[in-house]
Amino acid sequence: MPLEIAPDVVIADSELEVSFVRSSGPGGQNVNKVASAVQLRFDLAASSALRPEVKARLRALAGRRLTDEGALLIIARNHRTQEQNRREALERLKDLVVRALVAPKPRRPTKPTRASRQRRLDSKAHRRTTKGLRAKVHWES
Repeated sequence: MPLEIAPDVVIADSELEVSFVRSSGPGGQNVNKVASAVQLRFDLAASSALRPEVKARLRALAGRRLTDEGALLIIARNHRTQEQNRREALERLKDLVVRALVAPKPRRPTKPTRASRQRRLDSKAHRRTTKGLRAKVHWES
């Protein structure tokens, strides 16, 4: 079943690789017998589901989850069952991609207003007179 991120973004199952490994998390007596942790690998470089600018933002968001080959690796081991861990890994991938889909707002440089410039100059003048009053008084005779 393909992973639907947004109406126009769908990641095919063929682009996702799910493997199960032994978990260090909860499991009781099963912890040494059952491979319940999930490793979800999404090959970001070879994916055709995402636009290049979204891929670039996803690379930045992924941080250390990105492998040297350009694949996104998500490990989920919080639950006792494979299915719950698989669901959590897919949700985490979906959250990352949704965050990468949002383009950052461009910064518009602003100028200080005339009133704020005047306030700044007034406060500097006030500080100057205050500090001037602290100086030693020189009497002229």
